[in-house]
Amino acid sequence: MKFDTPATTNPIDQLKVVGKPLDRVDGPLKVTGRAPYAYERHDVGAKPAVGYVLGAGIAKGRIQAMDLAAAKRAPGVLAIVTAENAGKLELGKFNTAKLLGGPDIDHYHQAIAVVVAETFEQARAAAGLIKVEYAPTQGAFDLASARDGAVVPKNANAPADTAVGDFGRAFAAAAVKLDESYTTPDHSHAMMEPHASMAAWEGDSLTVWTSNQMIAWAAGDIAKTLGMPNGKVRVISPYIGGGFGSKLFVRADAVIAALAAKAAGRPVKVALPRPLIANNTTHRPATIQRVRLGAGSDGKITAIGHETWSGNLPDGSPEEAVAQTRLLYAGANRMTATRLALLDLPEGNAMRAPGEAPGLMALEIAMDEMAEKLGMDPIEFRILNDTQVDPEDPKRPFSLRQLTECYRTGAEKFGWSARRARTGQVRDGRWLVGMGAASAFRNNLTMASGARVRLGSDGVVTVETDMTDIGTGSYTIIAQTAAEMMGVPLEKVVVRLGDSSFPASSGSGGQWGANSSTAGVYAACVKLREAVAGQLGFDAATAEFADGEVRGGGKSVPLGDAAKAREIMVEDKIEFDKEMTNSKQQSTFGAHFVEVGVDVATAEVRIRRMLAVCSAGRILNPKSARSQVIGAMVMGAGAALMEELAVDKTRGFFVNHDLAGYEVPVHADIPHQDVIFLDDTDPMSSPMKAKGVGELGICGVAAAIANAIYNASGARVRDYPVTLDKILDRLPEMG
Repeated sequence: MKFDTPATTNPIDQLKVVGKPLDRVDGPLKVTGRAPYAYERHDVGAKPAVGYVLGAGIAKGRIQAMDLAAAKRAPGVLAIVTAENAGKLELGKFNTAKLLGGPDIDHYHQAIAVVVAETFEQARAAAGLIKVEYAPTQGAFDLASARDGAVVPKNANAPADTAVGDFGRAFAAAAVKLDESYTTPDHSHAMMEPHASMAAWEGDSLTVWTSNQMIAWAAGDIAKTLGMPNGKVRVISPYIGGGFGSKLFVRADAVIAALAAKAAGRPVKVALPRPLIANNTTHRPATIQRVRLGAGSDGKITAIGHETWSGNLPDGSPEEAVAQTRLLYAGANRMTATRLALLDLPEGNAMRAPGEAPGLMALEIAMDEMAEKLGMDPIEFRILNDTQVDPEDPKRPFSLRQLTECYRTGAEKFGWSARRARTGQVRDGRWLVGMGAASAFRNNLTMASGARVRLGSDGVVTVETDMTDIGTGSYTIIAQTAAEMMGVPLEKVVVRLGDSSFPASSGSGGQWGANSSTAGVYAACVKLREAVAGQLGFDAATAEFADGEVRGGGKSVPLGDAAKAREIMVEDKIEFDKEMTNSKQQSTFGAHFVEVGVDVATAEVRIRRMLAVCSAGRILNPKSARSQVIGAMVMGAGAALMEELAVDKTRGFFVNHDLAGYEVPVHADIPHQDVIFLDDTDPMSSPMKAKGVGELGICGVAAAIANAIYNASGARVRDYPVTLDKILDRLPEMG
């Protein structure tokens, strides 16, 4: 099905099942421990051996020698694989560095060997016996030091430089100016389930059970890396314990499990330890950002400029932190610039809301600072500079933009009118109390997505697609879509996901998964409705599918009767016409509100309450959507207050590479959270008229917290995370 005209009324608009806050259909499997995750598959293959990965002890250089003798003699060892005996390995389409290093080393903890043994303990002990001699070379590990040598990136998703009007002249002439720099640190995805895979060979065919967000990408990259035909690799990933972007791409565990299984002659499972997740898989790169704003005395922005610097390995991509600045606020004179510093740190790549999340951490503090210079309420300043058209191309409107409505709704709900403009004015015992707000923005992305739908004589509808569920509720919203389209209750729908033998879907990532994958199921169900109607003698254009029946022309027939002779199976996919979807700018919007307390003596920060108001098209399941948003808000709180991968700038690795040293929020850090979804639909987006919320929820949260801290204490911190040592000497006198 080609989506080339805006959606009109269709069966989804009935909202009998879609749009309801239904419980997750996979919930019982999760809470009883019966959901099969990659490393814990006991239902496939013979008893697997265990592989333990050895990571490089240098960040850059070469391996001079590896002594494997003692490791090979260790109890239980079945095989040891290194680059020397692995055979030729290609670089995957989505990888910047080799997944098995040697003799050249690209980054610290790059996998250089896997030891296969009967048990995990045996494999780990044997790996400790491998002696490696390195010839290290000088590396670049500090973004600030490398900033001046940063280059125009080769692999950016957007132009490195943009300009509209005459920014320099307009900024110089502005009545009120702001010119500030902000920094965000490297971040780890820190998901619950580690990168883990199990691999098994049958002749020259490979099956990999893995934790991966994008099944078709994974199968293609495993095949490319191993030099195999795509059809010889099957990837299975029905349940994923979090990914946040780190599992968009094949990592060392999958490829090394395949190599180890071939060497050992039996299935092998491999899980990356936490230190290798930080240093071997991808992370969100640190940024240095400069924001310049110019405005008239009336508060209208006349000049807006945003520059960003981030680091990555050669051929890596930058963190495109200026993405939202091109679209979020009005202003006739504009510029953005993105530069990439070449660093020898581990590979940087997508983490939840790549670009917008760190970009808004800077821009939305700058907007508050500018509002203060102007003597304006920060929300009113943002509303004044709202726009209904693309600021770079005023002839191109937004398909749906309700940023002002988000702010108005949230301000009333949160009690924004009680906020004091002067800092340090509100006390609650020993706590200085303040409020902050920030805009949320994330572009709406869509991807082609396919599905296969089956109808049995019992009236059960089965959906098969390689879509993944990374904890976001894909099983449930896909089941809701099929139930709505075919007129059956939710319990009459079976959903099978995460298998490369199923039709290729959009996969989960970039906030495109829910809208795209359900649109693909919609397309397949349209074809199934046509097949059923034809089988039963109904007019497909007018037939009604409801209550497990097909109705029309004064008669009704049970749905399952269409499949009495044989199961009906159809397959289709949604393809988005780029010319149509790009004719209007499609984005999602929100407003975050936060109240914090700052201890007047210790500078300890406590979040007291949080509210997110989101405009993101039709919400397919308010319960699972709310879960995504509050989870994203928690991640935003971590980015604001504690998360930072500390770089050893001499040896080139992340020092705090476990969950003891890399702090993430816990229950005690997070108060009650409210989420409001505006009632809106976007016919330009898909037949579902939906968009996405999974990444919108993190965008702007950190800045809202930083702004609240400033309002409470008067301490303006522009370098994340906002830790107490950056506030303590700037607190008001204790009274």
